[in-house]
Amino acid sequence: MTTASTHIAQPSRPLTRNDYKTLSLSALGGALEFYDFIIFVFFAAVVGKLFFPADMPEWLRLMQTFGIFAAGYLARPLGGIVMAHFGDLLGRKKMFTLSIFLMAVPTLIMGLLPTYAQIGIWAPILLLLMRVIQGAAIGGEVPGAWVFVAEHVPERKIGFACGTLTSGLTAGILLGSLVATLVNSLYTPLEVADYAWRIPFLLGGVFGLFSVYLRRWLHETPVFAELQLRKALSDGIPLGAVLRDHRGAVLVSMLLTWLLSAAVVVVILMTPTVLQTVFHFSPTVSLKANSLATVCLTLGCILSGALADRFGAGRVFVFGSLALMATFWSFYGSLPTHPDWLFPLYALSGLFVGTIGAVPYVMVKAFPAVVRFSGLSFSYNLAYAIFGGLTPMVVTLLLKDSPMGPAYYVAIICGIGVLVGGYLWVKGR
Repeated sequence: MTTASTHIAQPSRPLTRNDYKTLSLSALGGALEFYDFIIFVFFAAVVGKLFFPADMPEWLRLMQTFGIFAAGYLARPLGGIVMAHFGDLLGRKKMFTLSIFLMAVPTLIMGLLPTYAQIGIWAPILLLLMRVIQGAAIGGEVPGAWVFVAEHVPERKIGFACGTLTSGLTAGILLGSLVATLVNSLYTPLEVADYAWRIPFLLGGVFGLFSVYLRRWLHETPVFAELQLRKALSDGIPLGAVLRDHRGAVLVSMLLTWLLSAAVVVVILMTPTVLQTVFHFSPTVSLKANSLATVCLTLGCILSGALADRFGAGRVFVFGSLALMATFWSFYGSLPTHPDWLFPLYALSGLFVGTIGAVPYVMVKAFPAVVRFSGLSFSYNLAYAIFGGLTPMVVTLLLKDSPMGPAYYVAIICGIGVLVGGYLWVKGR
């Protein structure tokens, strides 16, 4: 059957103990997988020195190291599309388990890789290969996790479920930051360069494999099981049906992914560096403030998901985007004159970045079950590859003209969030 209009309504019921088990195991796995993906960036400088020739200029070494980091982002769309294709045809659970396995093994291997001094040019080549496999894995994990939890819970709890899962992903970023801080506190720079840089990768690999084991206890989603039972699975290429019948849903999903990627990249990942280089805060203070903002982001994701269930995603995006625009603008504007406002305003900005917790709620509902994984994965991964890659460059160019550059960019993106939110509000979504 190829019709894309297949819709299976989940029964209206309260969340059960089994639902909470599914949610917690999924969120834990997502956190560990995101930790594995992000830990590389915290040790980029050390890895660059070890995996490239010692006589290479520092700027070129850093550029090549971050190029390897970026390769993970470029591999996302391909990995996501392939895994989503099989997720729509063979089952959500199989791909959900495969994605974390494909993340854990390369992370473990990265912690064991010989350096340039030991095997020469093969060191950066193997590092790049592991990074590409990681990228393919994360491309399947995030959309797969959203679809998996959304199809397990009752219809009126989809926002809460997706928001909770998204909070798990952001907790993975926080975990990476905390582990990196701990390693750099416990070991001298010489020890970190000698062997201690391997510890976070080995930990990530072991925990990832443990998550693969834990996911054995999860069951296939009732929605996919019913599609199988009714022999209603797509008999063509699911992505073909998405591009033919659901272009509007793809556009809305890509715009919301732009909001999601820009908010996370600028507010959470780039701002600590800006605080140190432009506003001259110490690394310790800026990282502490960043950790607080990330905790607030984690809570904000759950809150916005629950609010989307109650009031609709449209209202959440309109008010959440306006609140993020106002708080982040105030945050950057006050730094030169009121450095003492750093912690409260950064925490508030982090909380309103949590508006992104309602993004998967819209995307999951935008596509029918028969092509849901493919539609969501294509929209999310393609937009993330484009905007996740362009955002740092655009913000850096804006910073050349004004220290308010990041606030300008976030304000523009929030404007898009308000427009998309208004459209969804009018549509009653």
